[in-house]
Amino acid sequence: MRVLVVDDEPLARRGVIRRLAEHPDVIVVGEAEDSETARMQLTQLAPDLVFMDIEMPGISGLDVLRDVARDDRPLIVFLTAYEQFALGAFEVSALDYLLKPVDDLRFDEALSRSRQMLAQRRLARNLTQAPPENKAPFPDRFMVREGNRSVFVSAGEIEWVEAMGDYAGLHVKGKAYLLRETVHNLLEKLDPSRFVRIHRSTIVRVDLIADIKTLTNKDSLLRLLDGTPLRVSRSYSEALRDVLRSQR
Repeated sequence: MRVLVVDDEPLARRGVIRRLAEHPDVIVVGEAEDSETARMQLTQLAPDLVFMDIEMPGISGLDVLRDVARDDRPLIVFLTAYEQFALGAFEVSALDYLLKPVDDLRFDEALSRSRQMLAQRRLARNLTQAPPENKAPFPDRFMVREGNRSVFVSAGEIEWVEAMGDYAGLHVKGKAYLLRETVHNLLEKLDPSRFVRIHRSTIVRVDLIADIKTLTNKDSLLRLLDGTPLRVSRSYSEALRDVLRSQR
């Protein structure tokens, strides 16, 4: 997820960037200290998500977004110390609205919602574009190594995935196959209606989830139908809940 950070206060920008650095699926592509620079970077960098302060010298963050066509707007999370700007934020279809000083949990919730919304946008974009002839939108199988030979693992047989260095471990019927692919890149090749990321190093197949238990530190413990326990990071819990709600 490509992120632009806009705030006229250097300390505030550094705080957002520091929080974003804790998430390996996020790339900060730029930062701006005023509205004019923000306008330019919105066009040049085409970010997926923008954390933007509302009150800045000159043109406000709200006005910057009003000048961008609705269909061309990235996801927006507004930052401000004043609650009275909330209505204006949602008039420009802001995804979230965080009050300064920003709470860590609220920040993670906003980022989790952004991940889910971005996945939905990408899925909608894929559905509106006809796939090439004889080619499915997502791979049906993956070639992995088993000893000294190459075998194929069906995408539909994958139960869960874990990061193993530069490899992704595909867990299928009690066996783990190594695929030379990072978890982040593999997620882009899996059907988001069937697979969801629950941790920076874990992907799980949604229809195999048996139950979820919330832990005291805001993380959760997920159990698969075969009894396998997997930890759900609080950063990904909202995206998981959204996918589960869509399965009802």
